[in-house]
Amino acid sequence: MAASTVNVECITGLLEDYLSKLGFEIYTLKVGWYNSVLPPTFRLAYPDDSLAVVVLSTPSMFEQAFLPFMEERGCQRLSDPIDQCVKHCISSAVSQCFPGQEVDVRYDYELLPSRKPKFLAQTAAHVSGAAFYYQQSDVRDQPWAQKKMFGVCVHPRFGGWFAIRALLVFGGVTVGSEMVQPLPPDCVASREGRIQLLEAFNFRWQDWSYRDIVRPVQTYSQKQRDYFSTPPAQRFALLKTWGFQPRENDQPDPTADTQSQVNGHS
Repeated sequence: MAASTVNVECITGLLEDYLSKLGFEIYTLKVGWYNSVLPPTFRLAYPDDSLAVVVLSTPSMFEQAFLPFMEERGCQRLSDPIDQCVKHCISSAVSQCFPGQEVDVRYDYELLPSRKPKFLAQTAAHVSGAAFYYQQSDVRDQPWAQKKMFGVCVHPRFGGWFAIRALLVFGGVTVGSEMVQPLPPDCVASREGRIQLLEAFNFRWQDWSYRDIVRPVQTYSQKQRDYFSTPPAQRFALLKTWGFQPRENDQPDPTADTQSQVNGHS
C-alpha cells in the first residue's frame, strides 16, 4: 500500500513510543537510498520506494532494557545475551504496534547462507542520517599505503557510544518524494580527525578511545563497560556474578562479538 507522510509518521511514532523508553533510537529511510550505494549482492530485494527503519541502541539501553530483561526473563546460553534482549524488544514492538502487517526484521548479527550479513548496518545508519559512516575513502592523501582500514560510524550526540541493532523493512508501505534523504552530521570533518578515528578504531578499538572522537552527551556506564570488555565466552560467568542465571546449558557463540565489531560496533 502507498503511505502518506501522516502514515509514515504514525508508523515511526508507534515504534518510537515503544522503543525510546528502552534506550533505542529509530531513523527512517527508503530502501532505494540504501541500495543505491551498494553493489547488487548486498541490495535489499524491495522496491526503491519501500519504507525502512534502522534501530540504534543508545548508552541507556543497557540499564533500561538489558538488565531488566535479564532480571525478568533470563537468557539462553545458545546465543549472545544482548542479541537476545534486542530481538525480544524489537519483535515485541513489531508484534504490538503492527499486528498482521508485513515487517521484515533483520538484526545486525544475522548472516545469510552465503555468510554475508543480512544488512550492512553502518551503511543503513549513514543513508538514514543517523550517523556518519567514516571510511578509508573519506581521507585525502591516505597515510596507510595499501593497508585495508575498516570504517566506523560516529553519532552526533553519542560519538561511538552506541550500536546499530536492526533494520525493519515495511514491504507493503511505499513512500513518495515527500520523504527527502537527510545528510548525516559530519562530526569529524578534518583529515587529521578522520585519520585519528580510523586508526583508533582499527588498531586500538579495545581501549574505547575511538568512541570519544566527539564529546558525547552520554557514555556507557561502568557496569556496561565491564560487560563489553569481557570476552564473549566469559560473559555468562560475569552475568552469574551479577545474580543472573542462564536458562539452558548450551555454549555461547564466541564469534558474535567479532561480527558486531565489523558490522555495527557494540
